Amino acid sequence: MTRQCTTPPETQENCLTYTATQAIIAGLGARALGIRVHPGAAAAALAVSFGTHYAVDRRVPGKGLLEKIATKTGKGNFYQLASHGMNGAFHLDSSWHHGWETVAALIATTKATSR
Repeated sequence: MTRQCTTPPETQENCLTYTATQAIIAGLGARALGIRVHPGAAAAALAVSFGTHYAVDRRVPGKGLLEKIATKTGKGNFYQLASHGMNGAFHLDSSWHHGWETVAALIATTKATSR
């Protein structure tokens, strides 16, 4: 992401663009690999992707969901880390997204068949 989202419209715009791009690329990839994805499973996976991205990508200092989760789980210092070439918020954000994208991929492949 090239900008930090601090307002709901900025976050919605980024998440909608990301999810639309994801739908196009995943659809083309599935087609190229001969995989038929169930439309309901694809929609559910995209909803998970959008929802989890929206929940975390609105990073308002002291108010963002990821910062709150990091603080409550004892990782607040890591979240705040921004030195020695490390950025804790970036790494936690990335981990959050990778985890939820794995869940979305599992949902998307439910009822998938080969062409």
